[in-house]
Amino acid sequence: MMSKSYTNLLDLVTGDFPSMKLQKKGFQRVMTVPGKVSELAELEQERSVSDNQSSVAQDRMIIVVNQLPINATRGLDGNGWIFSWNEDSLILQLKHGFPEDMEVIYVGSLKVDVDVREQDSVSQILLDRFNCVPTFIPPDLLERFYDKFCKKQLWPLFHYMLPFSVDHGGRFNRSLWEDYVLVNRLFSQKVIEVISPDDDYVWIHDYHLMVMPTFLRRRFNRLRMGFFLHSPFPSSEIYRTLPVREEIIRALLNADLIGFHTFDYARHFLSCCSRMLGLEYKSKRGYLGLEYHGRTVGIKIMPVGIHMGQIQASIMISAQEQKIAELKKQFEGKTVLLGVDDMDIFKGINLKVLAMEQLLKQQPQWQGKAVLVQIVNPARSKGTIIGKIQSEIEQACEGINKEFGKPGYEPVVYIHRSISVAERVAYYTIAECVVVTAVRDGMNLTPYEYVVCREGFTDPESGLDISGPKKSMLVVSEFIGCSPSLSGAIRVNPWNVETTAVAINQAISMPEKEKELRHDKHYRYVASHNVAYWARSFLQDLERNCSEHFNRISWGFGLGFGFRVVSLDPNFRKLSVDAIVSAYQRSKSRAILFDYDGTLMPENSIRKTPSQEVISILNTLCADPRNTVFIVSGRGRDSLSEWFSPCRKLGIAAEHGYFMRWAQDDDWETCGQSSSFTWLQIAEPVMQLYTEATDGSYIESKESAVVWHYQDADPDFGSPQAKELLDHLESVLANEPVAVKKGQFIVEVKPQGVSKGMVAEKVFGTMKEKGKQADFVLCIGDDRSDEDMFETIELALNKHILATGAAVFACTVGQKPSKAEYYLNDTTEQTRRRETSGDNTDERQRNANAKTGKDYLRFTTKKL
Repeated sequence: MMSKSYTNLLDLVTGDFPSMKLQKKGFQRVMTVPGKVSELAELEQERSVSDNQSSVAQDRMIIVVNQLPINATRGLDGNGWIFSWNEDSLILQLKHGFPEDMEVIYVGSLKVDVDVREQDSVSQILLDRFNCVPTFIPPDLLERFYDKFCKKQLWPLFHYMLPFSVDHGGRFNRSLWEDYVLVNRLFSQKVIEVISPDDDYVWIHDYHLMVMPTFLRRRFNRLRMGFFLHSPFPSSEIYRTLPVREEIIRALLNADLIGFHTFDYARHFLSCCSRMLGLEYKSKRGYLGLEYHGRTVGIKIMPVGIHMGQIQASIMISAQEQKIAELKKQFEGKTVLLGVDDMDIFKGINLKVLAMEQLLKQQPQWQGKAVLVQIVNPARSKGTIIGKIQSEIEQACEGINKEFGKPGYEPVVYIHRSISVAERVAYYTIAECVVVTAVRDGMNLTPYEYVVCREGFTDPESGLDISGPKKSMLVVSEFIGCSPSLSGAIRVNPWNVETTAVAINQAISMPEKEKELRHDKHYRYVASHNVAYWARSFLQDLERNCSEHFNRISWGFGLGFGFRVVSLDPNFRKLSVDAIVSAYQRSKSRAILFDYDGTLMPENSIRKTPSQEVISILNTLCADPRNTVFIVSGRGRDSLSEWFSPCRKLGIAAEHGYFMRWAQDDDWETCGQSSSFTWLQIAEPVMQLYTEATDGSYIESKESAVVWHYQDADPDFGSPQAKELLDHLESVLANEPVAVKKGQFIVEVKPQGVSKGMVAEKVFGTMKEKGKQADFVLCIGDDRSDEDMFETIELALNKHILATGAAVFACTVGQKPSKAEYYLNDTTEQTRRRETSGDNTDERQRNANAKTGKDYLRFTTKKL
């Protein structure tokens, strides 16, 4: 088999890639005993190598997970290792959803500690026999990473537990965060050893590896990479308490597709993106996405399923071992309620036991008949809280058994040990109802497994018929991930033990026919939405989201976890210093149009008056008789006249062009189609209603328009209110000569025919009439209203309103879809571009200044 590994990390850094040849699988260990590193310090000097084409065209999937789906035990003589697949692992099962010819490589750690001297041989064995690449983590680092940070800081927080005290959740520890980052880096290095970046997909799993996408994206800009979170994602109020909240969010956004089990989890993530980064999601043809620096980061909502074949095989084993028959005999004449949970503070086992007690008290007819079998798997984490919960559960079970038990009847059967899959399946098969009372859980597949076991199956090969009762009942917490997909289950608030007891009684007392109908509905869903369906759906969405990767221009920038990749259409270019200066100097008649808010002035600036620097640059531009310079803004003419009073030759188009003035000494022109403003009496009261209902919003009244602003409102409330207001205004103003527009955090009503595009058309037309047909156009804006100007420029070229061969620089602020051909990064850069237009500095000095990045394009304006 052909290896597609990059084995020389020095080649990776320099970009000198060797040609791929047929060779035995192999790789070098990058780091056996790692030292402490600070976040991404060592990556700052690494260069992207994603443009190099691989010589192997076959797609592969690299699955990265905290623990490999491998069982490892010592040899019988205490030497060597015996490895086998963990057939119960979800990570192993998901490969059944991939195409048969797709090779799957697993990267992760082992559950056992492997001596440093054995690591090379173990790595080679796992790669050769299992296609697994182990990441060896020293025991002390593993404890800090997994037990102390993942399980005691991230896990509680993601399950809505805040660290109010040292004993109640883990307080944030910066050194543990550094350990978490270090381990993520180690995992990424292992991926780099085996990856072919142009051919492979990478799928990262769960909260242990949330910052890993940044490491991989920094190395390979065009890497096709997905991430799936198997735990809940908390509400923004909870998540925002995390000191490294932004680092994790930005790291996740370096993936191409981010998956969640439920819409609630996705909604919380999107809310965090909105509140912390100002990113708004969009829905297109049923797909959710976030525009992030020109890249569309997909949001996938798909609950994971189970492996039907695995469960059915376990049913067969259980039947052959007579486990089902044994349990049926043991609980003959009893109604079995079943709980299967890990020993964890969020599983609500104690609440379930209390609900059982309430059932026996409220419904005495079930005394001597109803039995709760509670299977508790050993805890995955350590801590005093786990010990206290376990003690509380055991005491509650003993109390119930003492109060309601009698010879031959034990109300609660408490099993606190690991049991085989066959034994668990046997319990599923004989249980009348499964009860899940987790107070917070990412998914929980117990109900799915139970439904399949109650269905039973017939094996056509062996002729074995293991028919189940084909009826089942579920009482599930409304706080678990599988709850939305089980519409026939009885959902409960686990904290209310009384109503949980009522729900259990309802479930086991329900008519048999209804139990069958609910079971059939659940079984059809579980059978069709299995683990293969989940994996296949994720891969399809990942492919769709990455389909344009190699057709776009990509480059990375930013330090640490602020690193991100800008991805743009090849025709969408950054405004070039040299090109604009050269064209400016050659031209004879220039039209220069600037938007104000978000272009000359930062959108979030409290102080809205222009700086002296902006005034000085505009005066320099206006001093050249070959220049026609305009500020084109949605603001009122009084404000603009006052702010730009030092610029006597500056043209101003106020209120999106309803008022225009060519210079300070000229009169204002009115450009609207109608001079009647009776519609204001309709629009303003409607806006007032929404202002009173939306905290943080306000109304701006202009001479020709009225604007509702909501940038200071809660983003989760302001946006839907704006949509509702837009619909309301369009309805009541349908017969008025006005246009209702939604802009960046605004809803505006203005006269028809008024737009910034009209201003550009009038400027170009007037210049042509005066015999000064523009041969240079510079137009910069940042929002939706400025797109009208960009569109008008294109039309003016086609209609020959502009000079033939005119140099046109239509430029938007920020990397986003636009009708402009160029973009600039921020408002600071706009100022520097304006200065560049009049540059008279020595060319070498100008280039030197540009290279420093400290005063990028901050040049003098002497030439003007």
